[in-house]
Amino acid sequence: MLPEFHTGICDADSGGFLFDLECLSDDFICQFNEFVSLMKRKISLLFCLLSLMTVFVCCSSPRAEKPKYLWVAIDANFERLSTKDSICFYLDKMKETGFNGVVVDVKGVEGSVLYKSDFIPKLTKVKDFSCVRDWDYLGYFIEQARKRDISVCVSAAIFPVGSPYHGVGPVYEDENLRKFTCLEYTPSGMKKIEDDTSQVGAFMNPLLPESRAYALRMLEEIFTRYEFDAFCLDYCRFAGAQCDFSPATREAFEDYLGEKLERFPEDVFSYDADGARVPGKYYKQWWTFRSLAIRDFISEIRDLRDRVAPEVKLHYWAASWLHAIYVNGQNWGSPRAEYYKDYEYDWATPDYGKTGFADLLDVFITGTYLERIWGADDPESIEYGINRSIRDVMGDCSVHGSLYAKNTVEDFDDAVYLSLSRTEGLMVFDMIQVVQNKLWNKIKAGIERAENENRQFSSL
Repeated sequence: MLPEFHTGICDADSGGFLFDLECLSDDFICQFNEFVSLMKRKISLLFCLLSLMTVFVCCSSPRAEKPKYLWVAIDANFERLSTKDSICFYLDKMKETGFNGVVVDVKGVEGSVLYKSDFIPKLTKVKDFSCVRDWDYLGYFIEQARKRDISVCVSAAIFPVGSPYHGVGPVYEDENLRKFTCLEYTPSGMKKIEDDTSQVGAFMNPLLPESRAYALRMLEEIFTRYEFDAFCLDYCRFAGAQCDFSPATREAFEDYLGEKLERFPEDVFSYDADGARVPGKYYKQWWTFRSLAIRDFISEIRDLRDRVAPEVKLHYWAASWLHAIYVNGQNWGSPRAEYYKDYEYDWATPDYGKTGFADLLDVFITGTYLERIWGADDPESIEYGINRSIRDVMGDCSVHGSLYAKNTVEDFDDAVYLSLSRTEGLMVFDMIQVVQNKLWNKIKAGIERAENENRQFSSL
């Protein structure tokens, strides 16, 4: 029988009721305390059991398989993949080796394409080999990859529209494109980039609305005409330190500074007798301005992706040595990163870090194309490059390690293992080097080593 409560005495502060505990018997209070103590023990035990069950479920469930991509460059593999049978053969080889993804390159620096485009010419010749397909190269690649449960990442060189060294590409056929290409500032004077045979590609000026519109139109075609898993931005940058110095870029830079330049390009930099750059009045501001332009354009690309193909992951490839590619406008780090403040870089403004674009990406593919594999304190090692990339991205996006299949050939399995075990994915560049250097078995061994280690960890 419960004791009588004195109800009706209201606690104005709490809105509840007060009871006269003095009316409760000692036996009741003792029993009640024992009951409370018992319930506390049971609840505590329950929480322990739930925690153990959570740990068991998490540990017993296998970790998701990491992406492992093989890059298929458009030009280097043009002849090798000229038939449907050859595409199927190498997709089977990728699957057998342990790859679960392929990067299909559909536009290289020569500017022509291997997909259905309404305005960019189709690539039909590389060096001395010609091939005119009556079938859709990209469409067939996607179809056959799907049959083998292989993910497809499409890649394209964003700003190049021709190869100066070979003198081929749309820029040499379309006079209108020459209006948008870069004007180089060299020790010997100004020259159009498409006339400079030392350049890897005839880049459009990333600052021009016309250049951006051309690239965005290409991307929208690919996004809307094909179903695939990811898109990798390649050559989405300035051509180098010497580009661009056109009147349009001068005007854009003056708008950025909020003042007119008295001497251009000398206010940015000049050259000494040996051809080395001599910093001018606005040297530091120049690099921040350019990096900000690339961030702004990647933001435009992301908006396009979100609008027409939100399921497609946005990837970006760049060299892992972030501090050395500022001349290209490639600040792939987090906009929160301040790595440049740890060193005495004579090119960085205090707000350079804000130009980072890792937060606009889903995946950063870090190019550790280096000759040494191990060495946490060795700036010329793959291990160092991976660690630096993870640090500077600061978790804004995933990091995938990437390897050049011409380097560390003898120990390529170690390089594969390192990249796959330390990052969230792997990319090997390029298929032609894998074939020529007979690396299939080494890649397979590296993948199996990393994945066996992952399974062992998951079973703990």
